[in-house]
Amino acid sequence: MRLVVIFDDTPPMVAIRAAQEPAHLDYLRQHADEILIGGGLRDQPGGGYVGGLWVLEVASKARAIELIEADPYFLAEPRPYRLLVWGKACPDLMVTL
Repeated sequence: MRLVVIFDDTPPMVAIRAAQEPAHLDYLRQHADEILIGGGLRDQPGGGYVGGLWVLEVASKARAIELIEADPYFLAEPRPYRLLVWGKACPDLMVTL
């Protein structure tokens, strides 16, 4: 099942990102078979982070929640997130992940 996670940063996330970035990036690499794409979101190029986005390919919604809530960023600061099921329109016109 393909899911999208949209994270909203909280004020403490600036310090959390600075302290936990190496562990967070290692976590993304360790789970690259399930966390297909991950990255920070900004309001404008070069601006501060306002959140993040992951595209997941997982067996279940429960597995997605496990991945989200075991991430070093989330362990340090349980920031709000939305977990949404995602399906591609016109799969023949887009790159397959």
